[in-house]
Amino acid sequence: MKSNLTRRNFLATAGTAALAATATSALAAESSGGKTLKILGVACSPRKGMTTVKTVQAALDAAKAVDARIQVELIDLGGLSIAGWSPAIPKDDFDAILPKLQDPQLAGLIIGSPSYFRSMSALCKAFIERCMPLREGGMLLANKPVGVVAVGGNRNGGQELVIEQILMAMLSYGMVSVGGNSPAMLGGTLWSTKDEVSQDEIGLQSAKLLGRHLAEVALKLASRAA
Repeated sequence: MKSNLTRRNFLATAGTAALAATATSALAAESSGGKTLKILGVACSPRKGMTTVKTVQAALDAAKAVDARIQVELIDLGGLSIAGWSPAIPKDDFDAILPKLQDPQLAGLIIGSPSYFRSMSALCKAFIERCMPLREGGMLLANKPVGVVAVGGNRNGGQELVIEQILMAMLSYGMVSVGGNSPAMLGGTLWSTKDEVSQDEIGLQSAKLLGRHLAEVALKLASRAA
């Protein structure tokens, strides 16, 4: 009899918890208008489909798992032709990317770059410069969270310097800088060994923590704006 009562109490408690969770989720959805929030991941390595892409995808997957309203999309800049900013706007592959950044549903960015000579890639710098129309057209990225993941050839390969550089640049667009959690407070820092990051469990965890934190911030900002 005691075991049956215990089981009955457990089921009742579990049922109450489930109802409470459902109610909380419904209130959260109502508070943000139940709208879709898109988080865009941009992998700024010239090497298509390699470690930077995998790292950004890990962060996006973690972001998507936070809430059903979160949608994610990965843009791999590898192999694309994107020139830096100039007064005469060039015609290149950035033309197809700009509308995604102008999407009203865009709620945050995750930018990934390899560490080249302890700095962001030239492709990443070009991407950031070409976002200028988003600043001149009404600060379209303002008050949206941005996080960064960086991949280096060794554990201390300049990843944190790359993260700082990118976050500082995105402040020029009015974005809200978001870090991860301990041990990678600034963002995701990964170590690539033989063109692979799957063995870097600590680094992958830092990317996932960043993605989750960015999604949580995006949801909070959306609820305040609703």
